[in-house]
Parts: sequence; C-alpha cells; structure tokens
Amino acid sequence: MSSGEPDCPQQWCTGGACNGARLDSLLTKEARWLWKQLAAKADRSGEPSMTGGTTMITAPAAGTERAAVLGLLGPRILAPGERRRIRLEKLTLRLRQHGERLTPGAVAAHAAGRALGSTAAEQAHRLARTTTLRTLRARLAGALPETARLRPSDEAWEELHRTGRIARVLQHPRPEQLLHTAAEVLRLLPPHGHIDRRLLAFKAAGDPHGLDAGTDLAGLVLAEAAAAGLTTPGMPPRTAWGALGVDLDRLGGGLLSLGIHPDGWHVPARFPLVLPPATLTDVHWPAPPCKGSWVFVTENPSVTTAALALDPAVPVQLLCTVGTPSATELDSVARLADSGWNIAARADFDASGIQHVRAALRAVPRARPWRMNADDYLRSLHPTPLQSTALDTERLPETEWDPALHAVMRAQGCPAYEEALLDDLLDDIRHGRPCP
Repeated sequence: MSSGEPDCPQQWCTGGACNGARLDSLLTKEARWLWKQLAAKADRSGEPSMTGGTTMITAPAAGTERAAVLGLLGPRILAPGERRRIRLEKLTLRLRQHGERLTPGAVAAHAAGRALGSTAAEQAHRLARTTTLRTLRARLAGALPETARLRPSDEAWEELHRTGRIARVLQHPRPEQLLHTAAEVLRLLPPHGHIDRRLLAFKAAGDPHGLDAGTDLAGLVLAEAAAAGLTTPGMPPRTAWGALGVDLDRLGGGLLSLGIHPDGWHVPARFPLVLPPATLTDVHWPAPPCKGSWVFVTENPSVTTAALALDPAVPVQLLCTVGTPSATELDSVARLADSGWNIAARADFDASGIQHVRAALRAVPRARPWRMNADDYLRSLHPTPLQSTALDTERLPETEWDPALHAVMRAQGCPAYEEALLDDLLDDIRHGRPCP
C-alpha cells in the first residue's frame, strides 16, 4: 500500500490513516481486547479517530493478553481486572511508530472490521428524524378543526415515545406520509355519531383495509387515542374504535340470541339468531312476561348450543356475546334491563372473562354475576389438563362482587372455562333463574 493512496481500501478508517502502516503486530489475537474496548468507546462518542482525550479500559484476566499491549499502554503490565485511564494522545504517538498517520481509532476499526462511530451517528440521525416528526405532528394537530374528536397533544408525544409507537413510526417506509394520513383519519372522525371503518380508511388512505388490525395506521390512531385518554391500551379493538365513533362492522358480530328477540319480531321457538350491531343500536326489547324474569348472558357459543337441546317446553332466554362484548352490545343489554328483565352475566375464569363480567356489571349495575364466585372457579378447574395454560395474573382484574375469587385465581394460576359448569348452567336455565 503506497502512502499516496488517500483512503482506506476497506473504508474502515478515515483520512488514509492506515496507509503504509504495519498493522499485523498490533492486530494479534492477544491484543484485540484493547481495540474492542476502544471501538466501543468510538461508537458511543461518535469520534472515529480516538486521538484526543482519555478513556477507561479494563484489563483482561489472561496474562498473555495483558502483556501484548505492554509497550502501548506504558511500562507497567496491568493487573487482572485493573481499570486504567489512558491518554489517547500518548497512545497515538506510540502508534505512529507503526504508521505515520496511524490512530487508535484506525487500529480499532481494522480490528473490528468496520467503520467506527456508527452508533453515535445513528443516534444523532434518529434524534433529528424524531424531532422532525414531532414538529410535523404538532403542525398537523394544530390544523385539525375545533370540532375534532381527538386532537394530539405535545404531552401525549412522550407517552407515544414511551410505549414504542414512535419507534414503529420511524420504521415505516414513509413516516411523514403515515403522520399525514393519521391526521386525515382524525379529521374525518365524526364529532357525533359513527362512521364505518372501511369507509373511513378509504377516505383517509385510499384503501378500505388501511385501518385493519395490525396496520401501522390503525396502530398509530389507536395509540393517539390511548395517549389522549379516550381509550385504554388494553381495551378491545372494537370497543376502542367505538369510543372514536368508528364501527368495525355493523353487520358482523353482535349478540347471539336464543328465546329473547326484539319487540315485535316473530321468530320460531329455539331458533338461534344473530343480532348485529346495526340492529342492536336501536333495538326495542319486549317487556318480561312476569316480574322476576331472567335473561342469561354468557360468553361462549357452546352454552347456547347446549341450551338448544333442552326440553322444548322449557322457556329459554339467553344471549351470547361470542367473546369480548362491545359497547354497543353492553348498551343493548342495559336497555334490556331497563325493559324490566333481570340480567345474569358470566364468562370464562380468565383475565378477559373477568373483564367481560366487570364491563357487564358497569353497564347494568342491577345485573348479577352468574356462578362467578371462588367456589365456582375451583369446581371449574380441570383435574388433569393435557396442556396447562398459565393464567395472566398481571392482567387479572379485581372481582368486587367476590374478592375471594381474585385471590384464589391468583393462587391457583390457571384459567377455567364455562364448559366445566355446563350442567349447572343448564339447570339454572331450566329453572329460569340463577342459582342464589
């Protein structure tokens, strides 16, 4: 390599620092520990040459490794694990005996096989990009109309940063366009009433699926809603979108009904019927045939299927949420209670199921938890499950109607399911009221 070549052939070091240098004696296996530590320092500081200032090094345990750098670091060999602050100017002068332009950073770069300082450069670039996006977000928020349902605040930016949402935005192929489109979604949110999610996505992004679950756009909009306090991070997507006036699907989902139908409907006995959100929004329920009549609300369709096999002479009034109940479904159940029906609600014994029951009790304060106490849970545990599923005790909500249930579920650490109590549930349905 001639001294006239301006740059490192591998482009690992700058300014031709390695030109004409004798690196072999420096890049021995025993000496690499020193260059590895200097490379890490260069990455953190963003200074690839490492010719000025001081840095702290820690000696390795092996005597051969400590002896290999004796001439570079001074006349005294380091002790195992010893920490020493070295002056980089002195190290540079010693290295110049191996190459007239050689620097500690150049040797460290050749030892690492890459250019140094990338970490600091990447951090600086990331900070600049983040600052640009924060400014753009503030400008877009300021341009939203006064009637906007959600207006992102500067304070909420920190929450987005803390939860990793900003990192997700930075990873998007076009972060600025993502922010522009999210702002358009917020502009199109109805101040009152509702809009279909597919229509909203098409108007804002030109794609009916642009706000589908898992998309960066949907994630950003819901994160903004959570940061603004309009929703909570663990809220089911249908409920979270509903809080923003967005309907996921007014014809899909809803309540599975058996024996209890909107007022004026003529449905054959034991005919299971799905009442979609579009129907539930304005449904009028019939008054109960007598005082003390009950409607049972359950989570799993298996209970509805089993109730179909009951004696046709047994009147059945059963609603199934088929999983997480939406705000529309719970509001409909509340209006059922307002019509004079008693409500008995239950779900699986897991974090989601407990949350379902809590939501039902908030919507219908007069509702009764249906076989949802500590004893019911213990009887529901399978004695020999093929594969034991751990209960997410960190997400397990309190059970105000029976505090012992929360304690015993945390102690057992296992979920339990409605199917385990199916015979008891069917007995209650036969008798027309929940077990006291």
